[in-house]
Amino acid sequence: MTSAQHLLADEVSVSYGHQVVLDGVTLRIGRGETVGLRGPSGCGKSTLVRVLALLHRPDRGRVSIDGTPVDAVRYAVPVALRTRVAALFQSPRAAADPRLSLTDLIAEPLRATRTPESAVRERVAELADLVGLTADLRSRRPHAVSDGQLQRACLARALVHRPDYLLCDEATAMLDASTQAHVAAVIRDYQRTQRAGVLVITHDQTLLDRWTDRIVDLTGAARAHA
Repeated sequence: MTSAQHLLADEVSVSYGHQVVLDGVTLRIGRGETVGLRGPSGCGKSTLVRVLALLHRPDRGRVSIDGTPVDAVRYAVPVALRTRVAALFQSPRAAADPRLSLTDLIAEPLRATRTPESAVRERVAELADLVGLTADLRSRRPHAVSDGQLQRACLARALVHRPDYLLCDEATAMLDASTQAHVAAVIRDYQRTQRAGVLVITHDQTLLDRWTDRIVDLTGAARAHA
């Protein structure tokens, strides 16, 4: 791995009003590496994920992808850059549009980048099979499936552009044990085949010890360097 092959939050600070959430945080996730992030509730872990996922602009500091600084967020970031990072959040119901079928939920990021419909259908079918969504489930909307089934669809959606970095924010916390194991296995296999960098946030110390290469501690209004 060259020194430039990483997703980097460099001296990032974020405040909400007068409340400092992150204070000069630096976090590096290398290609092919799994980094665990732990800390008490409210210490800024989810905010850091949103900054790294290019969903929230920090007050100070900068995110870079493989050495390329990213100064914008969301759709202001060029497609080729923003699709290199994806996030999987704790609550699939908060992340999913309730009006969409699971097929359309997975397909939406591809359609947003004007991917030909034949390629969309092929990629959606490939990913649905990968995460274990049967054909009868794919036509259903979020209210008609379980949390575990919906999180599988959200995982497929996160992988749809083959991101180089995947950020998992308590992504298995609301799932039963068998679905947890399946989601973790899909992510590990994806990481091996794509040499993706993965960030794992969880309060499950056993999962951190088993899954991650190294663990970073984040504390309230944190100043962390790793």
